[in-house]
Amino acid sequence: MPTTRASIQKWLSGELASRLAAVFEMMAGESPAVEWEPVSAAPKEATLLWRQPYSGLEGSVWVTAADADWNAAAAHALRAAGVEENDPASLKSTYIEVAGQALSGLEQSLSGRLRREITRNGGKEEAELAGEHAAWIVLHLKLGEAVVNLTAGFETALIDAIVEAEPEQAGAAKPKPAAAAPPAGPPDSKTFDLLLEVELPVSVSFGRAQVPLKDVLKLTTGSIVELNRAVSDPVEVIVNNCVIARGEVVVVEGNFGVRIQQVISRQERLRTLD
Repeated sequence: MPTTRASIQKWLSGELASRLAAVFEMMAGESPAVEWEPVSAAPKEATLLWRQPYSGLEGSVWVTAADADWNAAAAHALRAAGVEENDPASLKSTYIEVAGQALSGLEQSLSGRLRREITRNGGKEEAELAGEHAAWIVLHLKLGEAVVNLTAGFETALIDAIVEAEPEQAGAAKPKPAAAAPPAGPPDSKTFDLLLEVELPVSVSFGRAQVPLKDVLKLTTGSIVELNRAVSDPVEVIVNNCVIARGEVVVVEGNFGVRIQQVISRQERLRTLD
């Protein structure tokens, strides 16, 4: 059956709905019911407009919401984490994080469908809709006793790019992965192969903070410790107490993961040793 715009729109809508549910399940421990329906345009009351392009594809995905809805979604996530301080800045950053995680999940769906790597390419808050033609849906999320309505738009250029990519991928045989070259070790080494089986601890650092002891003693459930890293900054991948790479946090089948964006040099690794 040939791929059509309607089938792609339906697939994108279902994938985004399931990814949103997975993000809230990860944050709140309970998967909300999510239903979606097509609408003719973005609602006029939408105030927070996020536009997300993807590498290798024309067009973008929009996620929009009215004040009451995105505030309610963020407050639900914060309450689930035991945070009751719902100041405007925290609510907004939390909502953007939720939307960003769902859009990161969508990139995984696109990569799997098109059989090539698709990644988020920037993404930012917009002051107004740019006027591109798009297919819009409203997502109804049941969060506790409340129903939150978020609106998503898939630009026509994005849908067309997926439609055009489908025949190429469907008609081409999936290439066999090239055999990975073994790690280079010392020539004629009889012990290097044994070292390859050694397990090393891997951790991810979201940031650090120096806090006076008097403030540490005041920490209770729900307290917030501000770290020295902004939301958009990359996290550090640490192996055996040495920073080896930096990347962005993604969600993989309901679990946190890190997409490597930079492998640091040997000189810089030495400087990061504790």
